[in-house]
Amino acid sequence: MIHESGEDYLETILLLHNRNGYVRSIDIANVLNYTKPSISRAMKILKKSKYIDVDKNGHILLTEQGRKTAEKVYERHMTIADFLVVSLGVTKETAEKESCRIEHIISEETFHKMKLYLESHVE
Repeated sequence: MIHESGEDYLETILLLHNRNGYVRSIDIANVLNYTKPSISRAMKILKKSKYIDVDKNGHILLTEQGRKTAEKVYERHMTIADFLVVSLGVTKETAEKESCRIEHIISEETFHKMKLYLESHVE
């Protein structure tokens, strides 16, 4: 099982790859505002757990397992943020910050209910 910080790293890798076409450790460090040694340790753990690979150029690539996990985390993040905005009227900025924390702790049942709510309230 992957920890919350690992999920955050995978989500960041997914987003950076989608935006830039490649991901380097320094890119992750800049986005998350972590030190390079912290990123290096995390990447070793994710690689050992088979969530990422690193190519000869130092580019970080999600494995199939890593991509599935990252996409699941990202979907939860976006759904929760949308739910907070649509159902409660929370500002987008607040919803973004809070969804990043909530995505790791809510149950599948609650997440499913949020998705259903959004499907019936958003065109």
